[in-house]
Amino acid sequence: MSISIKIIQRTDKLNRNQTAPIHLRITHRSKSRYISTSVTLPMNAWNAQTQQINPDYPSARELQLKIDSIRIKYEKKIKRLEALDIPVNFDTLFEVKGRKACITIEDGFKAEIERLEALGKYNSAAKHKSALIALNTYKPTKTALEAIDLDYLKGFELYLRKRDNKDNSIATRFAIFKAIYNKAVKEGKIVVKQNPFTLYQVGGLWTKTRKRAICKEDIQRLINLDIPYNYRSNYKRLAKDLFLFSYFTAGMNFNDIARLRNKDIINGRGCYSRHKTQKLLSCKLSEQAQAIVKRYSKPDHDPEDYIFPIFDRQVHTTEQQKFNRIVKSLRKVNSALKEIGKEIGLQFPLTTYVARHTFATVLKRSGVSVALISESLGHSDLSTTQIYLDSFENEQIDQAMRNLL
Repeated sequence: MSISIKIIQRTDKLNRNQTAPIHLRITHRSKSRYISTSVTLPMNAWNAQTQQINPDYPSARELQLKIDSIRIKYEKKIKRLEALDIPVNFDTLFEVKGRKACITIEDGFKAEIERLEALGKYNSAAKHKSALIALNTYKPTKTALEAIDLDYLKGFELYLRKRDNKDNSIATRFAIFKAIYNKAVKEGKIVVKQNPFTLYQVGGLWTKTRKRAICKEDIQRLINLDIPYNYRSNYKRLAKDLFLFSYFTAGMNFNDIARLRNKDIINGRGCYSRHKTQKLLSCKLSEQAQAIVKRYSKPDHDPEDYIFPIFDRQVHTTEQQKFNRIVKSLRKVNSALKEIGKEIGLQFPLTTYVARHTFATVLKRSGVSVALISESLGHSDLSTTQIYLDSFENEQIDQAMRNLL
């Protein structure tokens, strides 16, 4: 134990009636602090060797219990700090004013996950949950946030690399962890002399990922691919249509396609609000995109009905239900697209994301200003690449879309 507790009678504070107060003396690195017990005794009533009141002194039992309860209180504090891997010193033992003691990694993450879910940001909440699980498999997340140091962060990175985590996956986990830590510091929940994340450069973990796009010839082969109508091929045909619809609608994101309703088709345009950014977008529907919509539209459809068979507005009513459905459907669609990709001779997995990047690539080759798309295509994580078409003028996009095939 780096800190010690001893019960003493303060002879340096002897009163005129020959009594002296009983204090706890807490010593750390040759420095001491004294805690009053509110007990004052005659000099002959205290046994310095046993650190107890002589048993023949009146009310000795009650007074000793009072002294012991204060001692036990501080011993428990020390044990709790040690259990949480918090350095035991006067600052942590006597709690800095305005700071809540012992905020753990788990506490910080759970509070943020709860906040994100309350805001309906289930995708972000899921990423936080994944990061928390990774941290907990590395070391128990009951560890106090303020106990985190540079060695902890280096060890966590090494742990992830030994388990074949890729650079961007590691960077995502560290970015989330850093945000949790910095938020606790900003809100005064922890007080630190040195923020370990200022020494550990998270940004250095990010690496550029190879963007996947297919050519116009591959798009044509996909269009011409004949998928028989039977029960087993239903999802395969849906996957093909969703990929092509995304391509023909300026790379519309899968989440936004799933949320597209009949009322969102206005005068041959798809008018919708990006779920991620809440930004209003309008996209001209090509003949191919309109044909796909017609294939899934029912003659007696309600304007509020979803176009594609992903959501059922009578069933998927909450954001949590929609998020769960998106995750499940996207997994199945991408699995079907992987099969389709092999059938048309692709050397890499076909996914819904490839449709977005393919459209952007064709857009670039069609003469749209590189300045409009180069920055967005340069982003290395999926969350930022999803918005690389948001700033385009409709007229420019409409013009470029005439050259998609």
